[in-house]
Parts: sequence; C-alpha cells; structure tokens
Amino acid sequence: MNILFLTLAKISNLQEETLYTDILNEFVNQGCNVYGITPIEKRDQKRDYVEHKGSFHLLHVNIGNYFHTGKFQKGITLLTLESKYIRGIKRYLKGIRFDLILYATPPVCLVRVIAYIKQRDKAKSYLMLKDIFPQNAVDLGMMKKGGIYKPFYWYFRRKEKRLYAISDHIGCMSKGNVHYILKHNPEIDRRKTEVCPNAAVVIDKSLTDKERVKVREKYAIPLDATAFIYGGNLGKPQGIDFLIQCLERMRGRKDCFFLIVGDGTEYGKLEKYIKKHDPVNIRLMRKQNKADYEQMAGACDVGMIFLDYRFTIPNIPSRLLSYMTVKLPVLAVTDPNTDIGKIAAAGKFGWWCESNSVDAFEAAVENCLVWDLKGYGENGFQYMKENYSVKVCCSIIMRSYKRNDEG
Repeated sequence: MNILFLTLAKISNLQEETLYTDILNEFVNQGCNVYGITPIEKRDQKRDYVEHKGSFHLLHVNIGNYFHTGKFQKGITLLTLESKYIRGIKRYLKGIRFDLILYATPPVCLVRVIAYIKQRDKAKSYLMLKDIFPQNAVDLGMMKKGGIYKPFYWYFRRKEKRLYAISDHIGCMSKGNVHYILKHNPEIDRRKTEVCPNAAVVIDKSLTDKERVKVREKYAIPLDATAFIYGGNLGKPQGIDFLIQCLERMRGRKDCFFLIVGDGTEYGKLEKYIKKHDPVNIRLMRKQNKADYEQMAGACDVGMIFLDYRFTIPNIPSRLLSYMTVKLPVLAVTDPNTDIGKIAAAGKFGWWCESNSVDAFEAAVENCLVWDLKGYGENGFQYMKENYSVKVCCSIIMRSYKRNDEG
C-alpha cells in the first residue's frame, strides 16, 4: 500500500521525532510505503530534494518564505503552494501510484494536489483536521470577513469547504471539533467525520526522584516549590498578554515556580516583562532541543496549556502529548469552546479554567498545590496509551480506509 502525506509543517529529516513522523513511521511498521512532502523555505537556500529511509521517503519542496514573514508574503506562498507540490510529485515521485492520501490542516491550500492524485490514481483521501482556517485567523483579528479582507476570507473559506468536500474521511482531534465543523458546514456528511486525535509513540520518559532533583539543581528550579512548566509556541494563539497577567499575580510566591520555554512572535513581550520585574519564581527560556526540554518537563510537577479566550473553534494543542509522556498532570487555561480542559478533568489527569480570569487561574493553581499530582500524572500516561498512541491513530485511519474501499 502506498501512502502520500502532504503537509506544510517543516520536517527537517526522517530521523526527526514529530507529530507527523511518528505516525508515518507507524504506517511503515505496518508494511506501508510512505511518501511525504514537506516544505523548504526560500531563506533555507536549498533546492528540492528527496531522502529515503527504507519504505519512508520524504520530498522537500522549496515553496518560498512562509514562516516568520509578513502577511503578504505568506499569502503569495500559499497561492503558489499547490502548483509547486504538483510539480514536485510529477518530477520526483513519477510512476508511483498512491492508494491513500493523508493531509493535515493548516493549510487548506492543498485541494488541487489532492484532486490531482485522486483523479490520477483513484486514491482515497483522509483529512487530519488539526486547525480550522480561516476562522482561527478571524478569531484572533488577523483576518476579517468584511472590508478589504473580505475577498481573502472568502477565497480561503471556499478552499476550506472544498477541502472538506474532497475528503473521503475527516479525522478531528476531539468531539468538540466534530461538532464544530458539522454545525458550521452542514453540507458535510456526518458519517465521514470521526475523532482521530493527535498521537505520539508512547514511551515512559518520566524521571526518578533522584533524576528530578539533579535536573532541578541544574536549572535552578527550587526543590521545595511546585513547578509549573509551559513549553511550546509563544504566539498570538496562546494569549500571551493574559499569560503575563497570570504570572504577575503569582510573582514572588515561594510555594510555586513557573518555567516558560519556547519561541514565537510574542516572546518579546514575555522577555520585556521578565527584564522589568526580575521575578524570583518565574524563568523564561528559549526553545530547547527535544532531549533537554523533556528532562526539564519531567523535573516539573504540572504542565500548562494556554489558549486565547477569543477562539470560537476548539483547539487541542499537541504539547499535551509531551506532558503526558513525562507523566505531568495538565492545567488547561483556554477559551470555553476548546474541550481539552473538559477531557483532562473527565480523564482525571488535569484541570481547566477559562483564559479570561486571573482569579480563576489563581484558584486552579491553589488546587494543584494540594492535589495528588503524581497520581494525576499516572492517569494521564494511561489515558495517552489508550487514546493518543500512534497505533490507535493508525488503526482509526486504516479502518476508515478499508471501510471506504469495501464500500
């Protein structure tokens, strides 16, 4: 069986452990031939190239600049993306016929590529819905449905609807995701939607008590404080202004310590706050390599998730998996539409509060300080094994493919 995977996420190499390489490698383990297409940016100064690892093949296509660039440049890149991917397929994957096309949002601008392969190979298509665009951009004020942005919004909205229409199956990250797209896209046949969440290889990466002490001493994390860690993107979707308000409320406390690790467009705001106040119980660090970050997270007590309160779409950040892997319970601070906090509470591996009340955040922290954190961490790891493993995710996709193929 030949699988074509399309993404705008940058995969540097086949050895990289990411949300997508984990699941693609699992398909390889199940006997499939996997061909992935991932972007190179113009600033990388590289031409298109292909790398191989057994039955896993990765085509890197130069698409122009997309990440960390202006809206106009990003828009131009998206508009030319499809033609460059199709050209790459014709040139580097010539003669290969695909049975299944996998693709994830963002972006929605893959419709022509999917349509081309479906028509050419009679392949089945499976959308792994990771984001709902362009509504997410509207929620954060980065795009408007009217005014000068109206043509852009409706262009991408039509692309989104076409993407749903061309997909034989749509795997959503949660029940909240399923409910949202059916409510706002009533033309979708509900029978082709299902929950297919973010997934990872399940490996126990938690630390022993001795290892935790050693790592805490290395990074000057107080041994007698409950350590909260936030790791990941620090951009507009995370509501950094509210995060800063929460940190300010906690500033100076000796019973809790906050470690923020990551990069993003809003990093400077946090850096400015830290330099101005020099808080003793808050530390900001740039993004670390995977191994070092996992050690830091494993030495902490609670993993935090922050999402902007303006979101009307349900988001399930993938950083949840990194917390579960090291057996950290989760404190989800999100909009009311996102159901990750409710999932964590129901699974007894975390807590939730809305991201518009510093008082609610403080109360949630107080709750964490007196709870059985180790027990909740164990619950989270067990929940991951049962629901968020790549084996579970692959079985969901393959079951849908076979059902569609038989039908």
